[in-house]
Amino acid sequence: MLLPQEWLQTEWFSVLATFVAINTLIYVILGVIKIIPKFRLRRAYRGASRRSETRSIHPDAPV
Repeated sequence: MLLPQEWLQTEWFSVLATFVAINTLIYVILGVIKIIPKFRLRRAYRGASRRSETRSIHPDAPV
């Protein structure tokens, strides 16, 4: 669909085009963030985050 030349030079069309451009950038950034792997900071200690018992199907496996 082609728009008349006069419409493309109006203020409301510029505002709409700016909104669409910003919205597109936001969705591109969110998409890239979802694609890249998550970086986890390694803790120096494992304290409460370790299990006291193994939940493996192999009961003799190390904890």
